Amino acid sequence: MSPEEWTYLVVLLISIPIGFLFKKAGPGLKRWGAAAVGLGLTLFTCGPHTLHSLITILGTWALIQAQPCSCHALALAWTFSYLLFFRALSLLGLPTPTPFTNAVQLLLTLKLVSLASEVQDLHLAQRKEMASGFSKGSTLGLLPDVPSLMETLSYSYCYVGIMTGPFFRYRTYLDWLEQPFPEAVPSLRPLLRRAWPAPLFGLLFLLSSHLFPLEAVREDAFYARPLPARLFYMIPVFFAFRMRFYVAWIAAECGCIAAGFGAYPVAAKARAGGGPTLQCPPPSSPEKAASLEYDFETIRNIDCYSTDFCVRVRDGMRYWNMTVQWWLAQYIYKSAPARSYVLRSAWTMLLSAYWHGLHPGYYLSFLTVPLCLAAEGRLESALRWRLSPRGQKAWDWVHWFLKMRAYDYMCMGFVLLSTGDTLRYWSSIYFCVHFMALACLGLGLALGGGSPSRRKTALQSSGLAPEKLREE
Repeated sequence: MSPEEWTYLVVLLISIPIGFLFKKAGPGLKRWGAAAVGLGLTLFTCGPHTLHSLITILGTWALIQAQPCSCHALALAWTFSYLLFFRALSLLGLPTPTPFTNAVQLLLTLKLVSLASEVQDLHLAQRKEMASGFSKGSTLGLLPDVPSLMETLSYSYCYVGIMTGPFFRYRTYLDWLEQPFPEAVPSLRPLLRRAWPAPLFGLLFLLSSHLFPLEAVREDAFYARPLPARLFYMIPVFFAFRMRFYVAWIAAECGCIAAGFGAYPVAAKARAGGGPTLQCPPPSSPEKAASLEYDFETIRNIDCYSTDFCVRVRDGMRYWNMTVQWWLAQYIYKSAPARSYVLRSAWTMLLSAYWHGLHPGYYLSFLTVPLCLAAEGRLESALRWRLSPRGQKAWDWVHWFLKMRAYDYMCMGFVLLSTGDTLRYWSSIYFCVHFMALACLGLGLALGGGSPSRRKTALQSSGLAPEKLREE
């Protein structure tokens, strides 16, 4: 592990006991104490580069104050433009930020864009109420008022997820501050249930990264190996990549659970990133609060089992970095300048790559995703529904195997970063995933896959529930 990885791990582990301290505190201590801890961590790891986060916050707050009815698009443009400046500092002869500064800036960008969207929703709801003359209806997810500058700063620097996520909305943050009877929210037992696989994942990460180091792929000797060995190598590289993030995100979730952050009654049917989807009145007494069943779905960032064993490329994205996936779907995918699912996905993947950084490997990897989505969608809708139940089960196993190999392949671009290293590796295995995806897409088109009726039939034969069909 690198020194940076050790620092991340220490920060994540420290956040767990800190969470228990804040859990039963009052709103004021939670707000300013959590912000003080987060700002302290930022100053310690980022030093003078903390100024970048402060500039981003002040710029976003100014836009919210100036144009509340259109601040979402303005905040998106401002924060993403600042990311470009932030990453071009070395080209401008300015000091290069630390990796921790980059991590803080990434999560801050998501939070500020979301905050602007929440303020815009509040402003539009108020205008609609004034125009209609009726009292407002459901307030689910709406803010009570526009946050002040100090409130915006406290949200931005809250120590929860400040470097690794999970992403959370300002509404979620407010619900934590104003949580009724926080002592009734269970923490220790849910934390232990969530944390138990992390040590195993950590050991598997150390073992796999030691036996199959990424640096070997950059050496000339690697390309003298036989083709099967080169093909196989991407499997343990992606395995180590997954184990590393599983540990980090589980630890980050445990920090939230310790603080009772993101806890909602199960009846609220909370979604990762977005929070409750159903109105659930707050309990009126400690006894009623203790009788409720709670979950932490709002801050759930990874579903390890589903990531590894879901069948489709499309589903694999939903279970990975789940709070960020919600953000991308809510603020990028829905406003994409296209109607086609594949084109919307391509737009989303492009901006996701940009959010991650300027390394060409990000773009080569993320922009392979839409091709895989188009290929699996066309071929599945053309063929799967024609098969017997046993044939469909065999199809799903083959589909799962190919999905994992596609992610192995795309991961190499994500970790190798440069154009030269990525294309050198992909060319050494003959761009197999690209050509396989093109072949599947061509076959699906030739067989008439993709029409709405056949797509619906294929989904129904997959046994998806009605709400899943609506999502499709």
